[in-house]
Amino acid sequence: MQCWHRESGGLAVPSILPGHLYTFAALLAVSSLLVFSFMVYAGTARASSEIKLLSKLLDYVAADASELLNIVLTVNATIERYLQMPSAIGNQQYWLRLCNDSSSAWVKGGLGTTPIEGSELKAYLSKEVIASGSYMSGYGSAKLTCFLDDGVPRLQLSNANGD
Repeated sequence: MQCWHRESGGLAVPSILPGHLYTFAALLAVSSLLVFSFMVYAGTARASSEIKLLSKLLDYVAADASELLNIVLTVNATIERYLQMPSAIGNQQYWLRLCNDSSSAWVKGGLGTTPIEGSELKAYLSKEVIASGSYMSGYGSAKLTCFLDDGVPRLQLSNANGD
């Protein structure tokens, strides 16, 4: 049943019941929650795929570095290899760094422009080597240089354009 009342102009118009306002407010709240939930889900899915791509990129660099080490140890030569790298992962920059300790060497990397300890991923190299250098995305190819220094294999990573 609708309620009618007269306005000053003499026309009959329906009055807005408070129940309609509450229903509208509830629908607005539910739709806002659904939109927010979808945005969070989409962001999580994108971040997960970016981490997977970064992990594959680390494996790619580690595999090439291990191949260079095997060649250098076999023929005792200096080898440079240029690796085509994506300019970004998703819409984020990333960084790579070669590291080592007394027992192993690895490539580590992370998303963003600044390395943050504990947030990086690692891919280990197959041989012991003195590893150094870093690469920042957006500056072209990465350059891997491998050589023997007094019988000790050394591996360096840098941006191909020297930055």
